[in-house]
Amino acid sequence: GNIVEAREILRYLLATQREDGSWYQNQWIGGKPYWFGIQLDQVAFPVLLAGMLADRQALDGIVVSNMVQRALAFIVLNGPVSPQDRWEEDSGINTFTLTVCIAALVAGARFLPETDQPFVLALADFWNAQLDHWTAVHDTPFARLHGVEGYYPRILPPDVLTDDAALGRAMPIKNHAIDPGLPPTEQIGVDFLQLVRYGLRAPDAPLIQDTLKLVDELLRMDLPQGPCWYRYNSDGYGEQADGSAYDGTGQGRLWPLLTGERGHYALALGEDALPYLQAMRNFADSAGMIPEQVWDSDAIPEQQLWKGRATHSAMPLAWAHAEYIKLALSIVEGRPVDRPEAVRQRYGGKIPVTNRVYWTVQAPLLTLP
Repeated sequence: GNIVEAREILRYLLATQREDGSWYQNQWIGGKPYWFGIQLDQVAFPVLLAGMLADRQALDGIVVSNMVQRALAFIVLNGPVSPQDRWEEDSGINTFTLTVCIAALVAGARFLPETDQPFVLALADFWNAQLDHWTAVHDTPFARLHGVEGYYPRILPPDVLTDDAALGRAMPIKNHAIDPGLPPTEQIGVDFLQLVRYGLRAPDAPLIQDTLKLVDELLRMDLPQGPCWYRYNSDGYGEQADGSAYDGTGQGRLWPLLTGERGHYALALGEDALPYLQAMRNFADSAGMIPEQVWDSDAIPEQQLWKGRATHSAMPLAWAHAEYIKLALSIVEGRPVDRPEAVRQRYGGKIPVTNRVYWTVQAPLLTLP
């Protein structure tokens, strides 16, 4: 309900958009860049904010058409491969990022000239229809080992769209002193849950269910405070095994915000999401601050590390607090409150049937139906 603040944030984004339609990875308050990376989801989210304000008839005269047109043009010209994923680590094609981009195309189409809207919506449909082909794998040795048919890996390398051999090459995990040498098909993460949250896939879709099985087998830990998840297997972003500080390498720990994301999935599945909200609360310290990561091993008192309590990572992590608030509101309303309504109406969890294909330099088609 904080419409005034939402409009101020939108105005800030309008003022700091780059000429090419993107935004910097991060920046100082005045707009001076800090890191120059590009994450396609960060180009899409301002469009979704404009759409949410429009849904509430709350733009109050703010003209967003130019911002939306430039942002969507950047996504169209550069997607579906993102220079960085949401963890600021890898370039490639990622389910979370692609979901947010498709949602922005659908939610932002209304702000474009009528002559441009059919193209943007048709491209969104095409990307959605191609999504499983681009981001999922089937019948791999890893799938057979874990008893699943297919699944969504954490991220696939940029050249996977043009080179089938890319799936067999090691994809670096940069936060290790010695890279584990895992191919992308053996790297599992939780980003795919955004497909359900935004309504691109049904919560009981086979690929969703199979990937969930892998996630719970490889990434879940049940703590006294409740369940929590790692970002991905072989993550090296966290304290060393002895509790000493992360120094560019380490061992990944559990992220409370991922408990919130799993709660949103439970809600979509018709299950009780309240235990996930309670777990997030249990991970907070006595002042109510939710940490970026919690400790997953035996206590090391001299390092102030206790199982299920905050590591020496960022605390509070605003992202985790936002996820907690959204999950609480979603439980009350019975739906994900950040799901764009236009996306739900267009897809409703079903893969669209398309009669048009799009060739781009970034995603050239190797075959035509």
